[in-house]
Amino acid sequence: MPNPPDPVPAPGTADAREVSRRFRAPALVALAASGVAVVVLLVVAGDWVAPYDPGHQDLMRGAAGPGDGHWLGTDDLGRDVLSQVVTGARTAVVGPLCVAVGALLLGVPLGVAAGYRGGLLDAVTNRFADLIYTLPALLLVVVVVGMAGDGYWFAVAVVTLLSLPAQVRLCRNTTLVQARLPYVEAARTLGLPAWRVMFRHILPNILPTVVATALLDFVGALISLSGLSYLGLGVPPGTPDWGELLRQGQSLLAVNPYLSLAPGLMIAIAATGATLLGDWVYDRSTAGTDRR
Repeated sequence: MPNPPDPVPAPGTADAREVSRRFRAPALVALAASGVAVVVLLVVAGDWVAPYDPGHQDLMRGAAGPGDGHWLGTDDLGRDVLSQVVTGARTAVVGPLCVAVGALLLGVPLGVAAGYRGGLLDAVTNRFADLIYTLPALLLVVVVVGMAGDGYWFAVAVVTLLSLPAQVRLCRNTTLVQARLPYVEAARTLGLPAWRVMFRHILPNILPTVVATALLDFVGALISLSGLSYLGLGVPPGTPDWGELLRQGQSLLAVNPYLSLAPGLMIAIAATGATLLGDWVYDRSTAGTDRR
């Protein structure tokens, strides 16, 4: 007896889903890129965009809601909230950016070399990654930074170290896949040196995935460092920073909730935008691989 035919989907259903996906993805990417562009603008030109000096105090006004030219109100010292949010973008974003770049510069060469060479280097990097993965990362950062008390840039260094294994493991695994492909075998047959095979042939093919992971490292570092500032372990008190503003606004929610809402919204915009861009870069790279 012949097998029954496979069920046929409703006419146009699959096509409609595909069209919806194709239209929705560019819209999300454009929205994410717009959010990231706004954050970059604040980082680069925050001092010129801010309507007031973020450190100027008006003790007679104190904490108050929007009014008198202060679009988001003022904090307990009478400082303009909008100006602090705008100028605080630099501190909030530069640290996570340093984490992502540091993990990229250290993790990519180590991971590619471990995946291509193997042997002792591969074993050592794997054990290092396994060790870091077993540690409670955020708790470890809080304990180490709290005990050392060396401030924001020490926290950046610790977060970079904890972000390194993800980039190392990713580069190692993708290099192992690439090393089995014919173009690598051809390069070896031609007698090209190992460094050239790794960094002139393999690395360009895994670069989109590496960039996507770096964007996710940025998001994780943004949340971690903002959380440290919220706990009072990041930037010095009074420094414009999104996490520090969240901490200040906790006690002023009834008077001026924008002191907490505005920096929280900016953290969400930066994190969501970077995540969506990372997904887009990864999807584009895998789509190109499928076409090849």
